[in-house]
Amino acid sequence: MGLREVVIHAWSWLNYKPVYSGHHGDGTGMPNRRAFPEANAMWVPEEDQKRLAAYKLLTAYDQNQAFELAEAAGDVHAREKREFGDPSMFVETVMSHVLGREQTITVDGAEHDTDQPTPEQAAAARIQELLRDWAEAEQLPMRIQQCERKSVSLGDGVYRLAWDPKRMRPTLRVHDPGFYFPCLPEDGDAGDYPTRVHFAWELPADERRGTKARIRRITYELDWIRPATGSGVDESGRRAVRAPLPPAEPDPANPDAEVPPPLTPGDVYHPENGGISRQYPWNDQPAYVTCYLTDATWLLEDIKGTPDVDSLPLETATFATRGDGEVLDHLDLLIDFLPVIHVPNTVPPAEEHWGQSSLAKVLQVFDELASSDTDSAKASATTGSPMIGLWGKATAGAGMDVQEVTPGLMVKLGEGGGMTALDTSKNLAELRDHIHDLEDRAAKIARLPAVALGTLDPSQAPSGYAMDVSLGPLDALIASMRLARDHKYALLLKMVQRLYLAGQHPDWSGVTPMPAKLAFGSYKPTDKQGVLTLVTDGVSGGVLSLETGLKMLIEAGFPIDDAAEEIERIQSRQFDQAVKLADATGDTQLVGAFLGVKVTEPDPAPTPNLPPVNVSQPAQPAAADPAQQQPQGNGGNTP
Repeated sequence: MGLREVVIHAWSWLNYKPVYSGHHGDGTGMPNRRAFPEANAMWVPEEDQKRLAAYKLLTAYDQNQAFELAEAAGDVHAREKREFGDPSMFVETVMSHVLGREQTITVDGAEHDTDQPTPEQAAAARIQELLRDWAEAEQLPMRIQQCERKSVSLGDGVYRLAWDPKRMRPTLRVHDPGFYFPCLPEDGDAGDYPTRVHFAWELPADERRGTKARIRRITYELDWIRPATGSGVDESGRRAVRAPLPPAEPDPANPDAEVPPPLTPGDVYHPENGGISRQYPWNDQPAYVTCYLTDATWLLEDIKGTPDVDSLPLETATFATRGDGEVLDHLDLLIDFLPVIHVPNTVPPAEEHWGQSSLAKVLQVFDELASSDTDSAKASATTGSPMIGLWGKATAGAGMDVQEVTPGLMVKLGEGGGMTALDTSKNLAELRDHIHDLEDRAAKIARLPAVALGTLDPSQAPSGYAMDVSLGPLDALIASMRLARDHKYALLLKMVQRLYLAGQHPDWSGVTPMPAKLAFGSYKPTDKQGVLTLVTDGVSGGVLSLETGLKMLIEAGFPIDDAAEEIERIQSRQFDQAVKLADATGDTQLVGAFLGVKVTEPDPAPTPNLPPVNVSQPAQPAAADPAQQQPQGNGGNTP
């Protein structure tokens, strides 16, 4: 008896789909070639075929086109299915909660409340300002939404950074994860950062332009620093390539000395081991590696055999040329990192690289919803236009053969005639109840309560505490998803700082990179009036500091742009507190700093100008005041 093999992998939750699991129906077959021709391309590695097919299937659900893939797999009734956008609504809801109301770049130490910050605080504030300027120029919030939507719906998102010499800033681009092919170690941890990644896709033939089908591949690779190269052409003179520069002339004074290879300015050659080192401005020690960029294109007809994306022959490739004339054939980018950031939607399992889509666990529920919606649409048709039966003998002049009932139609029946209509309203009500049950099941599995989906009737909302408790599953979900992103966005901001230094931007001269984070805003519905009352009572009662109160107001959605500036505005109007501070300390300068004003000290009183005293004649005693004289005889006490 043959036993079927059960294969569990990162996308095996899709094995229930015949269009995905292949023709064998056992979950081990490759994706359907008619539905997923891109995943079955010759140059796509076998281990990536299921991943690419999963991306396309998830995108079809997000775009209400799942029926087309089912039809390609042989489902003749696929076009009858109703898809009303439930997957897209789930994706949008999860994405908005993960990102929060706003995204803020922060650097530790940048926010301070002292007039004379330390050098570290001043440097942190400067870097934070520069990073926020870059985020505004590069439209970072829009780029984040582009990437996060792919990450939430597909399970993975990819950023790519590049230095733009014209704009004098790093540019950020979002790529579809279906174009992303990292070279993961076979004997190591797949969660480690790869040392070589490819972005590859096919370009279809265009008869109007006279172009043939091609493959384009952009490669970033970390490798040892090599001798300097320059743009040139190959021996045939038809292909642009990079070629080594001519070596330096030998030293006439020492002709037997070894001639070093041509070096990039700043590199150091080590003859003892033949290595080349480079001092990067963000490292304390010299490094021996750099990042090389290659942008190559192949004609499909020129590829012989079955090479995959990592082994395409460079001998038949055509290399692109950058705007400044540099040929992108192992071009040295003068950085020691890959400017590529992969953002998984969830924390990957141990020794794994890929995240999981937020639709993964509820995809079968969405299939049931589509079927129930289809049945409901059919039942509503028979409810609105019911089937009617007539019987009996027609009277003279009236025909009995009625094929369609229209408004105003009257049929006269003779003796024994009658009419009946098929009532399907009860079935329609049951179907609608079933749809609501499926929606609740999907929300429960996805950990999205009704208050998070926006389906809760505000008039029936419980107390604020009860709503906060109901958001418990969502809190755990968002905390886990943000954990998967925290390090990735910190890495992105680190790369931005290093690219500015590598590009020698004048505003970044002398700047030492510092750790920066991307803080996501609150996603919970808040009672602004309740938060304002809580902060007011807490600050006035002395149990909350003004800084903590402002932080609570910012999280509640109050329009406070700068907390430090808001504190100065508040304190500049607290005259009662200033009086108490003056009484407690007696320091007028401290009171002025509290109010944010310059206190003018009163002029000192003039020195009294007394008449000179004549020392030659003793001073005459002043006449005694009778009212101040004390009676004598009883010890100076009144009776």
